[in-house]
Formats: sequence, structure tokens, C-alpha cells
Amino acid sequence: MDDAKKKAGLIYMKVGLHAQESIEEIIARKQDEYENTGSIFWGYGGSTCHPLTMVQPFAKEINSRGEEVLIIMQKMDSKHRAPPEIAKEYSDDGVNWKPIPKGIQVRGSRFALVLDELRVEEFPINLGDLEVGVGPNRGKRGDKYLIGQSDKGCFVYSERDIPVAPEERIIKPISLVARVKSPFAVFVRN
Repeated sequence: MDDAKKKAGLIYMKVGLHAQESIEEIIARKQDEYENTGSIFWGYGGSTCHPLTMVQPFAKEINSRGEEVLIIMQKMDSKHRAPPEIAKEYSDDGVNWKPIPKGIQVRGSRFALVLDELRVEEFPINLGDLEVGVGPNRGKRGDKYLIGQSDKGCFVYSERDIPVAPEERIIKPISLVARVKSPFAVFVRN
């Protein structure tokens, strides 16, 4: 991982089949969305990256330091077969709703990250070098946080003072990267 990523706020997310669409199809559609609209809404669910309590406060804190927030994604096998219902509205506060911009689709999701260009970029990351950057688990190491059902979170890079033996590292392959931009994360609905 290069120095720019080490300084950025990182939203780590496992990605795969979603709403009956393969990750390859999603990537192609999202790259087209960026080419046509200049933005991407990357749909997801789960409260570990809730727009109001996690992503927005995290991103605002990182941006206030003059640093950017990146989403780094690990491809995985997924069985998410929810109906591919397309959201029609979004809200950055959960109260005031607006139409989703023409040319952007969010399928089968409750929330969406707002992104710039999606890049295929492959590099390994040691989850033990990350720590939770917001919320009640702030400071918890990524390799301890991302166990069980947790497949995403808001992190900062925090290299350990004492090196870890290679066999104790939890290395994950990152395949996709994008810059998260204001309003960072939104609610979506049909």
C-alpha cells in the first residue's frame, strides 16, 4: 500500500454478487455511470457503515485534516440474491429526499457511498495495520473487528510499534479503489 493510501481514511468493504448482478457487471455499470454522470452511488447495507453515525462523521473528520477518504474493496463470493429493485430517491440526512441523479442506479440496497472514478487497482493489505476510525469500536484493530459477520468498516492506517510475525498477519487482496466524496454516504429508497 502506497503512502497516499496510508494517510487516507479507508472504508474497507467486501464486494461480490449483489441483487442478482455479478461483481464484474456491477464494475462495468459503475464505470459507465462515472463516465456519464461524474459520480457513482455504490449501494450497500448493514449498520457498520451507517451513513449518519459512521461514514459521514468519519469522512468529515478525515477531510478536515486535508486528507481524502478512499473505499478499498476486496472481491469475494457472495450469495446476495435480493431482488434488483432500483432506488428512486436518496437522502444525506434520512429526512429530506431527492431523486437519484439520471444515469445512476442503486439496486437492492438501503445505503450508498458517493464515489468518484472506480479504479481496478490490486494490492495486498494487512488488516492488522488498520484500526477502526469512528464509533464505539474506535481504535480496535481491523483484524479483530473484521471477523464473523462484519464485512466492512471505516479505518485509518496505524502501523504497529512492534512488528508482527508474518504468520500472524491477515492479508487481504484489494481489487477496487475509489475516492469517497461529499456527501460521502446516503440513504436510498424505492
